[in-house]
Amino acid sequence: MHTVWKGAISFGLVHVPVKMHAATEDKDIHFRQLHKECKMPISYEKKCPHCDKEVKAEDIVKGFEYEKDKFVIVNQEELEAIKPESARTIKILDFVDLKEIDPIYFEKPYYLSPDMAGSDAYSLLMEAIKQTGKIGIAKINIRSKSSLAAIRVVDNCLCLETMHFPDEIRAINQVPNLPQQTSVSDKELEMAKMLVEQLSEEFDPTKYTDDYRIALYELIESKITGESVDIVSTPAAAKTNVIDLMAALKASIEATKPEPPAAPKRKRRTKKTEEVS
Repeated sequence: MHTVWKGAISFGLVHVPVKMHAATEDKDIHFRQLHKECKMPISYEKKCPHCDKEVKAEDIVKGFEYEKDKFVIVNQEELEAIKPESARTIKILDFVDLKEIDPIYFEKPYYLSPDMAGSDAYSLLMEAIKQTGKIGIAKINIRSKSSLAAIRVVDNCLCLETMHFPDEIRAINQVPNLPQQTSVSDKELEMAKMLVEQLSEEFDPTKYTDDYRIALYELIESKITGESVDIVSTPAAAKTNVIDLMAALKASIEATKPEPPAAPKRKRRTKKTEEVS
């Protein structure tokens, strides 16, 4: 499993070296965009509309648009200077009950594995979380982004789930057309509660599948096996006026070779020389 981050968890004076691994994977089917006419994949290039030319990576800087078409430039050295000193540390700030956290705060889960000789400290933290029933609330920096995080136990593994900061959650009062007061009849409410009870059971995640993705895979597979007219090949790249470097070098070497000496011309025999002989 690929390591996406490496550092340590700290709680109190305990230091737990860990490696972080993505706990989920993207199963979506991704399409390439093709030119309808020739079926060549469309390429995307970073181009400056003002200079009308492609821009290389080393010529790109970061800018924050504080007003329309007005930017403040921030260079990489400035970004590095304000990074927290604990950029490689997951610092647990508090321990709380999981039921106190609204799921809207949760973002992306990661598995944490013990790194090097940190297995004892790893096991200690895991058992403490298990037996107290608490989860740790921490701060972490991943890919130049600071996040809140919840650290809990999944089976026999520490799991870190990044969380949104409170100011990243939009206020409910911004949602349009919400009812100011709820008014339902007692009879309808009792029937609705009865229906909820009838549909209630223990959560089993294996029951749920992505039906659309499965159908999409089947559609693609049927086109491939049935040799559909929709099966196309990328056309060969169009010829350009760019000369292959190796071919140009060979041609240059051939051009500089001295020409072989011309063969001596044989004298033409005339009728007179034939009579003498």
